[in-house]
Amino acid sequence: MCGIFGYVSKNKTRAIPVILDGLKRLEYRGYDSSGIAAVVSGRILCKKKSGRIHEVEKILNNTWDSQAAIGHTRWATHGAPTDRNAHPHFDCSKKIYLVHNGIIENFRELKDRLLKRGHKFQSDTDTEVVAHLVEDFAKNEGVSFEEAVRLALKSIVGTYAFVFIHADHPGKIIVARNSSPLLVGFTDNEKYVASDASAVLPYTRKVVYLQDGEFAILTHNDFRIATLDRKAVLRNEERIEWSEDMVRKNNFPHFMLKEIFEEPEAVSNAIRGRLVLKDGLAKLGGLELVQNDLRKINRLILTACGTAYLAALVGEYMLEEYSGIPVETEYASELRYKKHNLDLKTALLAVSQSGETADTLGALKEIKRKGLLTLGVVNSIGSSIARETKAGVYNHAGPEIGVASTKAFVSQVAVMALLTLFLGRQRDMSLNTGRKISDELTKIPDKIKSILAGAKQIKKIADKYYKYENFLYLGRKYNYPVALEGALKLKEISYIHAEGYGAGEMKHGPIAMIDKDFPSVVIAPSDGMYGKVVNNIQEIKARGGKVIVVATKGNKEIAKIADDVIYIPETIEMLTPMLSVVPLHLFAYYVGVLRGNDVDKPRNLAKSVTVE
Repeated sequence: MCGIFGYVSKNKTRAIPVILDGLKRLEYRGYDSSGIAAVVSGRILCKKKSGRIHEVEKILNNTWDSQAAIGHTRWATHGAPTDRNAHPHFDCSKKIYLVHNGIIENFRELKDRLLKRGHKFQSDTDTEVVAHLVEDFAKNEGVSFEEAVRLALKSIVGTYAFVFIHADHPGKIIVARNSSPLLVGFTDNEKYVASDASAVLPYTRKVVYLQDGEFAILTHNDFRIATLDRKAVLRNEERIEWSEDMVRKNNFPHFMLKEIFEEPEAVSNAIRGRLVLKDGLAKLGGLELVQNDLRKINRLILTACGTAYLAALVGEYMLEEYSGIPVETEYASELRYKKHNLDLKTALLAVSQSGETADTLGALKEIKRKGLLTLGVVNSIGSSIARETKAGVYNHAGPEIGVASTKAFVSQVAVMALLTLFLGRQRDMSLNTGRKISDELTKIPDKIKSILAGAKQIKKIADKYYKYENFLYLGRKYNYPVALEGALKLKEISYIHAEGYGAGEMKHGPIAMIDKDFPSVVIAPSDGMYGKVVNNIQEIKARGGKVIVVATKGNKEIAKIADDVIYIPETIEMLTPMLSVVPLHLFAYYVGVLRGNDVDKPRNLAKSVTVE
């Protein structure tokens, strides 16, 4: 979950500012502490500090002349977020420095062995063990820096992305990857290493993605990739599609608000070129190779974590109603440890914005091992899940920098609607139904824009409620997952206790919490569940609870019983979540800001969960 960055150049003056800029672009991956190490005049100078990146920036010496440097921004796993546990870490000789994203599972065993051999440790982290391990191999085996790194990597059990530098090799960095994201960006005279593409966008769009079990040696004018068994790897370069402008706030105060306002574009990009309106079809090029396999499946498992899980849950409702395939949605963190009665007519669909989510990737590999068809819905091209699955669909939502996912959710739901069309029209979905869904999908971006135009009204409602400490979110059928998503966003951004429930479950426990100080947000569009949800609202009001209702435009009756109403345009029932979630995203954002929180970097969270 941490962000790592490395740089080597022919120019000796650029390293420190480039690393610092890269870390700022990666800060959303973790912000407990940060640090930079650079090779300067035959030795390595290092500065690191707990807290946000500006804390280490204060103590940096920008006069350092260095052609190779590494940096890290941390989300703590082993060891508290203190100065001593901040990366980079180093060996006894202070010649070998490294940064790491991942977890070393056998670090205690390795540390005990190294302590017996006289090594002295400075931190409580698992990472530091690797620096000493490289030193130990170089010293006792008499091997080169490169070989010592290779031997150390072969001794490790766990997940990692590493960047190493050595005082005696000022123009070289070594990088390695196993189940944690890592890419190499390059120009003729500079090489960059980063956890994701956003960090290298100002410098290059030419990248190579490392794969598991590979390491690479980088100099300013060359790089070589090999496996840990010394087999050379040839890898074609790829071009990043995103522009640098996509990872800037532009005129918005926060990335989160910018990305909420990009939700119409996220849906447009997800469906662009993928609808055949006259035939009511979805054309998904990423699934064409397996479309005959998909005709044969009689069960589909959707798996994901966090917000992606909730988008998948919306997809379950869509797919079961319109494709005729039994569908179940599983938390990836649980799926990999459950026993399933699987057969080869079952397929797995993994959903992940980053394509690197550790639990989702683990569940995918477990199901793939059993020989089942595996599919993916991801936003990041070249990501681990994209490579591990046999086929899939890219979101094309662009980079999402805010830690709390917003536009990725609506994009994922849009892809779920496309998948429903694709599978449904293979089976019993009629031409008319296909046309109706596809036609309505094209209207969703403009309908989201109309909701965003009313953002000031939603801010006024947030002004009214931001001091409350508890919220209940309720929805039914397609909007049950939206209730969960609304509650999750409020928790993440405002640190208010919020629970999402299926509205029908309210009487089975949560109603005990309702009083004048426990407001509810109820999603009540004018659909087949409306009458039942209105009954739930009446039950809350009868107990003195305040109610904010998300309702369909034109419904004047709901204003007679609700304390506040947010209106959304009408659409077909299965597509309502892409509209009803937008005011909940805005509400969470405004409440978080009013409470004085850093909404782009909420406490204890990181954007991409790459450790289990």
